[in-house]
Amino acid sequence: MKKYNWAILGTGNIGREMATALNEVNGEIYAVFNPTLKKSKAFADEFHVTNIYNDYDEMIKNPEIDIVYIATPHNLHYEYILKSIKNGKHVFCEKAITVNAKQLDEVVAIAKEKNLVIVEGMTIFHMPLYKKLREIVKSGAIGKVKMVQVNFGSCKEYDVTNRFFSKDLAGGALLDIGVYATSFARYFMESKPNVILTTAKYFETGVDEQSGIIMKNEDDQMAVMALTMRAKQPKRGVVAGELGYIEVNNYPRADKATIFYSEDGRTEELNLGETAKALNYEVKDMQEYITNNTSDNQLTLTVDVTHLLSEIRNQWGLVYPFE
Repeated sequence: MKKYNWAILGTGNIGREMATALNEVNGEIYAVFNPTLKKSKAFADEFHVTNIYNDYDEMIKNPEIDIVYIATPHNLHYEYILKSIKNGKHVFCEKAITVNAKQLDEVVAIAKEKNLVIVEGMTIFHMPLYKKLREIVKSGAIGKVKMVQVNFGSCKEYDVTNRFFSKDLAGGALLDIGVYATSFARYFMESKPNVILTTAKYFETGVDEQSGIIMKNEDDQMAVMALTMRAKQPKRGVVAGELGYIEVNNYPRADKATIFYSEDGRTEELNLGETAKALNYEVKDMQEYITNNTSDNQLTLTVDVTHLLSEIRNQWGLVYPFE
């Protein structure tokens, strides 16, 4: 496979995780950007990055860069994706890929015109376990899927200044953890939901603190999701069919699942992939998408999820100041 030159935008915790994955899978990192040059240099020293930038416009014009990895707060994703694709770069962007569907539709249209690949860093779409589970579901082993149940509770420390609760930074449970739950649900549903019922409780900053969401598609499959940022819940997903169900715990980077078969009471344990290698799988998939021009299925899921998140927020009347 061709070796690609990656540039990292964002040197926080997830950017550091990606740097480790890139070095393991790709062997090197071509460039890093941080508006503070000192931080760029420190990151480059730690992860052996070849080129250092504190001017994004300068970096993005470098013709040697093939792929830009974006790990900034949500509110900046659209701006940097747009600049990257306009300069002929493929983009791998952390979730939520954009804060609304309008932004994503725009950058996807431009990327298609330029024959560029845009991929969201949604681990569920890249873990080996999920690819196998989808095969099992499509085989009819648990019968027709009727319902998907997904929980995600992350008890963030009470801090009105934290980015998780900042309306200016597109904070709130939906875009931070709800994107995982919605991606899990959509991954196992035959079509995009077209009916949404939802309610939310808001944090004092105006972002969604917790919510209940029910979705149904034209195939009469339903998804029920419970999200909260101020209480701990198990990260648990269940795919229920007429002949059994699949249970996945710690589902964002899962490498284990249990399948229960109703007719004979049998259970099957499935172990595939490694949780610790979640970002390695993302890097490999991204490079294969570019090499083989095979990103359409993954992008369709991302577009569907982003539209669902936008519709949920529309029902709540939750608008970020910069929208």
